[in-house]
Amino acid sequence: MQKKIARLRRAKSTRSHIRTLGVPRLSVLRTGQHLYAQIFTADGSKVLASASTVQSDIRDGLKNGKNADAAVKVGKMIAEKAKAAGIEKIAFDRSGYRYHGRIKALADAAREGGLKF
Repeated sequence: MQKKIARLRRAKSTRSHIRTLGVPRLSVLRTGQHLYAQIFTADGSKVLASASTVQSDIRDGLKNGKNADAAVKVGKMIAEKAKAAGIEKIAFDRSGYRYHGRIKALADAAREGGLKF
């Protein structure tokens, strides 16, 4: 349980800094089986776009939803949905996770999709 508490503490400090920026926030949730990404408004009251490995259009062609390939597909999809919603500049909220592996793959794919962090 200490690991989760430490991650949430790191996430809290990151989110408080992002709130001062006043830009939409791309938040990532990583579980053992899936990866979820959501873009919130600057105040965090509304979800503007979302993508995850649970969705059938992302899951097609993947062996599982817990590897870097799945993260790349989620990153590309969230970038497409953000562009459709008129969002170009965001703040990346990695939710206390290390910027490594699946988190890094998702962020790089979102940047390639046209989002500016």
